[in-house]
Formats: sequence, C-alpha cells, structure tokens
Amino acid sequence: MSKRNVGYSGNFHNSCSFLWLMDKLDLEVRNRILVNTMALFNKFGVRSVTMDDVAREVGMSKKTLYQYFTNKDGLVTAVAKSQMELEREEFSGIADNAKNAIDELYQIAQCMRRNIQDMNPSLLYDLQKFHREAWQEYLKFKNDFVRGNLIDNINRGKMEGFYREDLNAAILSKFRVEQVQMIFDDKVFPTEEFEFLEVQMHLFEHFVYGMLSEKGRELYQEYSKVEVKSSLT
Repeated sequence: MSKRNVGYSGNFHNSCSFLWLMDKLDLEVRNRILVNTMALFNKFGVRSVTMDDVAREVGMSKKTLYQYFTNKDGLVTAVAKSQMELEREEFSGIADNAKNAIDELYQIAQCMRRNIQDMNPSLLYDLQKFHREAWQEYLKFKNDFVRGNLIDNINRGKMEGFYREDLNAAILSKFRVEQVQMIFDDKVFPTEEFEFLEVQMHLFEHFVYGMLSEKGRELYQEYSKVEVKSSLT
C-alpha cells in the first residue's frame, strides 16, 4: 500500500472516531435532557412544564434544546418511552431473578414505592389529555408488558402453591392494570383527601392478599416482617 493510501486511511479512521465521539456526546446530552425533564414532570406534572423550564433545568439555551427535540410533544413522548424502557428492564430483572412468585411481588412493591413516592399524580391525566402519542405508548406498555408480567406471576404463584388455584389470571391482570390507572384519577382519589403513595400501596396489598393461599399468606407475611425490621434500623 502506498504512503498516500495509508494517509487517506488514517484520515478516514480519524473522521470515523470523531463522528463516533460526537454521536456519543449527543446521546449523553439527550439522555441528560430526558432525565432532567422526567424529574420536572414528577415534581410539577407534564402540562405545567415548558420548554423554557427544561432548557433552564438542563443548563442550555432553548435553541439548543430544539436541536434535540423539535417540540414539547416530541420531548414528552421521548421521556415516556425512556421511562417505560427503564421500568421494563427493572421488572424483567425482578421476574428473572425472583426466587418465587411471592419474592417477585415483594420486589415489585419495593420498586413501586421508590418510583411512586416522588411522582406527580397528574402525570397520566396530562398524557391522556394533551399528548396522544405518549399516551398510546403508555397504553401499549400497560396492556402488553405489565399485564403480561402479571399473568406470568399469577400462573407461577398458582403452580408454586402460593396463590389460590381458582384464580383467573386474565381477569385479575386486567383488573390490576386498570386499578393502577384509576388511582391516578383525581376525581376518584382527590389529592387533597388522599396521599398518592398510600393509596397505591394500600390497594396493592389488598390485591395481593386476595390472591394468596394460606401457604402464600405465611410467606408474604415473612417478607413483610423483614421489610418492617429493615425500615426500623
């Protein structure tokens, strides 16, 4: 190979490295925007957060922000997809590594508590009312992934003897995902009367105890005792 060709190859390699670095930096900036925007949505709800708020929170000009997201609707959809992907990975990891169906439920309860404690109850309403694409993404996530995981957990618990044998997984999974969505409805549970996290966890416990066999109840209570002890230490 001639020296001329070697030089050309080296320049091409350097160009590719530069482009790769720029793509990586762009991805990091984009992810930083998504993370900071989600924090704003959790605190204030979706509707009240403007692109100016996001730019200020991320520390960039609005003009630069629009280079990554052309409008708020696109940003909302991207944030929703990113958040659901994180939850998909977290729930899948729990299901894959849980010792049994009860262990899976216990870990899901802990996950819910972490994710919900700082969440603004108006989030789902804002998506449904003002951001159709993001809302459709949520419905798909709820009806396909979340409900599918519930069906698998219920069937697993029945086989392990921790859940009642007469449970209908299709019915209960549908009931549960709709129950979660209902809790976000301010008309049903007004925030001035009910604490959002308390309602979510209380109804989760009610749902779980309705499924347990005697064997499952004993094991679930053991997990609950461990949780109480850990919260006191």
